[in-house]
Amino acid sequence: MRRLTRTVATAALATALALVSACSSGSDADDAKGGDSKTLEKVTYLTSFGQFGRDSYAWVAKEKGFFKDAGFDVEIKAGQGTGGVIQTVVGGQADFGPIDLTGGLLQVGNGQAKDFTVVAAIQQRTMAGIASVEGKNIASPKDLEGKKLADTPGSVVRNLFPTYARLAGVDASKVTWVNGEAQNLIGTLAGGQVDGIGQFVVGQPTIEAVAKKKAVMLPYSNVMQDLYGNVLITSSKIAKEKPEMVKRFTAALLKGLEYSLANSKEAADILKKNVDATVVASAAAELELMAAYVRSGNTGTAIGTLDSGRVAKSIAILQGAGALKQNITPEQIIDFSLAPKA
Repeated sequence: MRRLTRTVATAALATALALVSACSSGSDADDAKGGDSKTLEKVTYLTSFGQFGRDSYAWVAKEKGFFKDAGFDVEIKAGQGTGGVIQTVVGGQADFGPIDLTGGLLQVGNGQAKDFTVVAAIQQRTMAGIASVEGKNIASPKDLEGKKLADTPGSVVRNLFPTYARLAGVDASKVTWVNGEAQNLIGTLAGGQVDGIGQFVVGQPTIEAVAKKKAVMLPYSNVMQDLYGNVLITSSKIAKEKPEMVKRFTAALLKGLEYSLANSKEAADILKKNVDATVVASAAAELELMAAYVRSGNTGTAIGTLDSGRVAKSIAILQGAGALKQNITPEQIIDFSLAPKA
């Protein structure tokens, strides 16, 4: 009888342990699907151009947990301008990155790039321009003739310059361009090796901090007012095969952008934490200047929206200036179904 009792007790204990184990496994499975310990999808993100305040929103999205909440473990790397970002994303070495939309149109319209898809706007107006400093005798576009300018070969500033020059009355053949790296351009200008550099206009505070001189900015938007600024891209393969993943990533990144504009000093501190060379005051000032380019009444109030009509106008401007070798449409490079709605 005692033996039978022990046998029954042992069987009951084994059953109880099995139930506990099953419950525990079920809990783990639930966590893996969507709990706090869920497996995060690894994503590589490129900045638009170096590691400046204007791109700090990606680090903010990571630091504040926006990427993690969306299911991503994001590695952020420094981009080298529109051409470099397109090449890296299309080549599969990165999943997302911002490019200047006009630069993207130029690349596609001239057969230099394909297989990337635009999924959101970062800035509603182009921030591209030429930057110089006092003492270089540059005050207007015409003053660029006879001067030496530096930029990365794939930069939108450099690739769009012939169109800008034509519309601004500048003889582009009288302007000399030399190659430079994104992180070294401002130092090259400050050191006097060149008269000007390709630069987003929000770079003014950083230029003045490094050069210790007043910056002179020639924004392209003064002569080309319908052009968008940076847009977020991914490969056409990812856009087609993982549309919901693209939407989640875009929403998290834009949340970081919105937070950064509202908290520029905190965003600059977060950038400093990740990029030691950051000058906090300059990075914060860049974000404050950028706010006017991100928020625009032209396409509604929602950050990230894209308007097909405005993009068509941009294409028409480039075609009118003879900058495109082939006709293109907005839908060739933008998936409006993935972009935020106005």
